[in-house]
Amino acid sequence: MRLAWRWLAAIVLHAAAAADKPPYQHGISLLHDLKYPADFKHFDYADPRAPKGGRLVLSTTAPVRNFSGVRGGQVPNAMGLGRTVDRLLIRSADELSGLYGQLADGVALSADRRTLFVRLNAKARWHDGVPVTTADVRFSYEELLGMVFGKVYLEPWIESLAIINPRELAIHHRDVFTNANLVALTWFPMRPAHYYADRDPRADTLVPPVGSGPYRVAKFDRDYIVYARVDDYWGRDIPVNRGRYNFDEIRYDVYRDMTVAREAFRKGLFDIHFETDVGYWQTSFDIPALRNGSLKKEVRKVRKFVGMQNAIVLNTDREQLGDVRVREALALALDFDWQNRVLHHGAQARASSYFANSMFAAKGLPTAEELAILAPFRDRLPERLFVEPFRLPVSSDPAGHRNALERARDLLGRAGWAVRDGVLVDTDGRPFELRIVTQNAAFQRVLLPYIDSLRQLGITASLQLLDSVLAVNFLRQRDYDAYLRGHEFLNPPLGELESYFASSTADLALGGNLAGIRDPVVDALIAEAEQRGTIDAVVDVCRALDRVLLWGFYHIPLQSPADERFLYWDKFGRPDESSAKYEYLVGSSVRIVDSWWAR
Repeated sequence: MRLAWRWLAAIVLHAAAAADKPPYQHGISLLHDLKYPADFKHFDYADPRAPKGGRLVLSTTAPVRNFSGVRGGQVPNAMGLGRTVDRLLIRSADELSGLYGQLADGVALSADRRTLFVRLNAKARWHDGVPVTTADVRFSYEELLGMVFGKVYLEPWIESLAIINPRELAIHHRDVFTNANLVALTWFPMRPAHYYADRDPRADTLVPPVGSGPYRVAKFDRDYIVYARVDDYWGRDIPVNRGRYNFDEIRYDVYRDMTVAREAFRKGLFDIHFETDVGYWQTSFDIPALRNGSLKKEVRKVRKFVGMQNAIVLNTDREQLGDVRVREALALALDFDWQNRVLHHGAQARASSYFANSMFAAKGLPTAEELAILAPFRDRLPERLFVEPFRLPVSSDPAGHRNALERARDLLGRAGWAVRDGVLVDTDGRPFELRIVTQNAAFQRVLLPYIDSLRQLGITASLQLLDSVLAVNFLRQRDYDAYLRGHEFLNPPLGELESYFASSTADLALGGNLAGIRDPVVDALIAEAEQRGTIDAVVDVCRALDRVLLWGFYHIPLQSPADERFLYWDKFGRPDESSAKYEYLVGSSVRIVDSWWAR
């Protein structure tokens, strides 16, 4: 009853405000002018003349076990399920932060930037023919608030979401809208309120729910899933979709072993193979089909994600990791260059920034603009942040790594640790123990040499490999000393700063701040970055924040995001994709492959 009264009050308030709302626009960006005008017909990386038909076959390592669509559940959703559900807004693949309507056909931001009005497309329909209305938006929003995603990305800034009428709603901010808030709406999957009237929306299920997108589940088993194009898809001809979703069928076959998957691809059993292992990329595909041109091999430079593709998180809630000198010593002990030469054919680049491969990364010494931002916090920051460029050790030969280990040993000694009988102990004689956990078995060959280096320092280190269910429990309980994880940020990196680094998320179960960072300086810089109104101003604050985080040694950086390496059988037509640098070939809501077609 209390919730009903709250919504009623919000409806009255926003219904009154709706009379003064600004005119609706086709898209929105708070960082730059939109590339596409109100009368645009299609994205530049899609061809409206593309024929419909044919089939695309892809591979996945994830068995088909769940169609719930719930974000962050213990049982992963089936691969490709995102194609069955539309979103309010999507980001174009050729702009840093240009957002355009999909389910929405209009957005309007109030002059004080506290209220965003959203109008749904009158043609929007669920697959069962029921119109998509603002009741569905409200239902989806309320469901997300009960999950980690909603608590991290929506609840901190949404004061209320109020229905004006079946097509219009108002999202009222606790302060003022930022770019990060708008981007969060592109991650906001719509779910049908009428379908879940007598179903549990959070339960894992093998019954595909009603969708609204260009595809629906046609058939599946645990080892494959087939999506069929919806012939009467309501959004086929709206500008953001025109020229896309051309295949009649998209099939995912499950391969639990990558060696088997590579063999299957070479035999033509699926159409596109993404190779993340540089060794296999260089040595495993010199076959006649590649030489005669029927198999194509390409590399795409993508700027969708920036930062550290992988990093080792150090849990600062552990007593031995609370000292920054200890964390720095652990970072010095990792010989990235040796691993890159021996394991990765020298193809990886080490991330030396939380925002590597972007304009937001700190370089050299702080600029005048960065110094002005950092000046109020100078007494709380290490002096070397201002006078030394941040550098990770480089080891072109064994002597380089020995020097790094000597520096690490000195730091550990200054932090109160000493080696006795080959074991590093504190003043009470307790040994330094470090348990590193990961879900990715492939990273054992990276972590085991690192553990050997730690043992040279007297540290008792161990590695634990987790399955996905056990990993969720470990993360929920923060039961790890160090955890190897992906640590990329969507470009621009504003939408996830609070989730990954803010004090407010340090104790959130399954949140992104796995290091447990609680630093008022970091909090202040995050708030300032989110409020800056131009891209140049955002760059300066992010570089300042980058320096503070780097000198805190909360993570041990590994490689920066890699180029997209893939091979495909030459049976597709493709539009010009040269401008689409902010999106991958597959993945997320704007897949470049969805603009391909069968020849």
